[in-house]
Amino acid sequence: MADFYNTQTLDGFTMKLWRGERMCLIGFDVDTPPPDLVGFAIECRFPGSTDFKPLPNRIAFTYDEPTHSAVDGQRKFSSLEAPFQKFRWVHVPHEVDQGTFTYRGRMMHMANDGQLVSGTAIELAIDLDPISYEGILDIGFTRGFTSSQAFRDRVPAGVKVDVYGKSLIPSKTKDGLDHPKTETAMYQWLGFEAVSMIFAVLDEVLRQPDTTLDVFAYDFNEPDILARLEALGSRLRIIIDDAGDHAAPDSCETRAASRLVASAGADRVRRSHFHGLQHHKVLIARRNGKPYQVLCGSTNFSFRGCYVQNNNALLFKHLEVADLFGRVFDASFSDPKNFEASDLAQKWHVIETGTATTAGPRLHFCFSPHSDSDLSLSPIGGAIDQASRSVLFNIAFLNQITSGPLYESISRLYKRPVFNYGVTDKASGMDVIKPDGTSAEVDFAYLAKYAPEPFRSEWSGGTGISVHNKFVVTDFNLPSAKVFTGSSNLSISGEEKNGDHLVLIEDQKIAVVYAIQALLIFDHLHFRSVMQKAFTSADETQGKQPPPLLLKKPTAISGQPAWFEAYYVAGSQKQGDRQLFSH
Repeated sequence: MADFYNTQTLDGFTMKLWRGERMCLIGFDVDTPPPDLVGFAIECRFPGSTDFKPLPNRIAFTYDEPTHSAVDGQRKFSSLEAPFQKFRWVHVPHEVDQGTFTYRGRMMHMANDGQLVSGTAIELAIDLDPISYEGILDIGFTRGFTSSQAFRDRVPAGVKVDVYGKSLIPSKTKDGLDHPKTETAMYQWLGFEAVSMIFAVLDEVLRQPDTTLDVFAYDFNEPDILARLEALGSRLRIIIDDAGDHAAPDSCETRAASRLVASAGADRVRRSHFHGLQHHKVLIARRNGKPYQVLCGSTNFSFRGCYVQNNNALLFKHLEVADLFGRVFDASFSDPKNFEASDLAQKWHVIETGTATTAGPRLHFCFSPHSDSDLSLSPIGGAIDQASRSVLFNIAFLNQITSGPLYESISRLYKRPVFNYGVTDKASGMDVIKPDGTSAEVDFAYLAKYAPEPFRSEWSGGTGISVHNKFVVTDFNLPSAKVFTGSSNLSISGEEKNGDHLVLIEDQKIAVVYAIQALLIFDHLHFRSVMQKAFTSADETQGKQPPPLLLKKPTAISGQPAWFEAYYVAGSQKQGDRQLFSH
C-alpha cells in the first residue's frame, strides 16, 4: 500500500484515509445504507496519546437556542452526538503537527425513540509527515480564510476578536513595512507551512556565510522578510516589480528597494515588470555560487499573501530544479525585456527526480513571458480534457479568462460526466460549484458578516482574491494524477506579458495534497453558502422561510427523505463525491 493512503472495508462499510499537508481527508462509503443511518462519527487518537478524541460538527439535530443563534459557524458539537452527514471530512489537527494519527470512523444510527446507536466501526492509522519527498520537494499552504473559524479560538481571552484581528494586518498596503508584528505565535499559525518554509530558507542562508540568495518579489510589505534580506548585505540579489502602484514613491516595493540598495548595493537590486508584471514569488539559495534549493508558488512576501489569503508554496531541494530557476533569475536580472526570446521561455523543462531506488515526482516547468500562451496553457486544457475521474481547481481569476485552452476545456468539463469541484472569484463574491453540480455564489457581504477580522476586511473590500491559489488537479486518485500550480494566473495576457512560472507535477501523492486543499476551500465556502441560504429572511424568498440548518433524522421519524438518498442517485455529482474519495 502507498504511504499516502490507508483503507479498509468491513461489513459493507468502507473507510479511507488520504494524507495531506498536516491534514487528513477521511472518506466513507456504505454499500447498502440502512434507513436509520444518520451519519458518521469520527474520533482521532493523536500521536503520543492513548485516548480517542471526537471530531466536532458545527450543526446538530436540535439546539438549546434558536437555530440562527446556534449555527453561527463557531459552536461545535461532538460527532458522537452530531454525526457528519457527509461521506468525507477534512481534519486539520491543530494540536499536534506530525506523527502517526489513528482515526476511528463509526456508522451512527437513530432508533425510533430518537436515541443514537453506535454501529460498525473501523480504525485506521496514517503518518501525516509534513514533507512529501525528503530532499526533493516540500509543499506548504497558508491557513488563509478557511481557518477563520479556528482563528477565533486563538484570540487572547478578554480581547475582542475583530479588534485583535484588525491589529494584525495594516489597513493600508503602503503601511506594511511600518506595521508592528507583536503577535509572533499568531503570525506563525496563520502563515502555516508556506510561511514557515519562507523563513526557513531565509534563516538558513543567513546562518551560512558561503551561501547567497536571489529573490523575485511582487507584492512586498512583510517587514520581517525585508529585515532578513537587509541582513544578508551583498549576499543578496533581488528583482522587485515596478508596475502600477508598485512604482509609486511611497509604495512598500519602492521603499524596500531603497533600503536594499543601501544594504546590498545598487548593482544588486533591480526593478522590473517584463512586459506587464514581475509576478514571480521566488527565493533561490546558492552555495558557493551554485543553486541548491528554490522556493516558488503563489505566496507573495506581503501581509495579505502570508497571513490572510489562501496560498501555496513549493520548496525544491533538487539540484536540477534549483539550477533551472537560477538560470531564469540570471537572465531576468541582466535583460528582462528580452527574456521571452531566450530558450528558457520557449519550452517546457522536464526533470525526473525519481531514481531506481528512490521515489520522486516527474516535474515540468514553464516560464513566461512568451509570445505564444498556448505553450503553457494548452497542456492544462489537455489534462482537463483527458481527465477520466475528476478535476478539482482553485483559479482566482477564472472569471477574467474568456478565451483560450483553459477557458475552452473548463467549458467542456461542465458538460462531461467527470466529477469536478471549483472555486473562482466573481465581481461580487465567490462562485462555488456545489455537490449537486450547480453553481452557488457566496457574496462578499455575507462572508464579511460571518468572518472575524482580518478576514472581514478582505471580503468587505470585495477584492475576491482571498483565494489567491492558482492550481488544477486532475484524476488525483489515479496513478496518472497531475497538478498544475505556480505563480501564473493562467491567463493569456499574463502568459504573454508577465514574469511567471508554471509547474506541472506528475505524481499522485502530490496531487492528493492539492486535492485535499481544494476540498478544504470548497467545503468552507459551501458551508457558508448553505448558512447564507438558511439564514435568508422570508421577505427575500417570496415569503417562503428556508428550513433551519439541522441534521436530518431517519425517514421513519421525520417523514422526509434520508440525508444520504441523493448520494445514491446514479450518475449524480453527489454519487461521484461519495465514491471518489472513499475508493
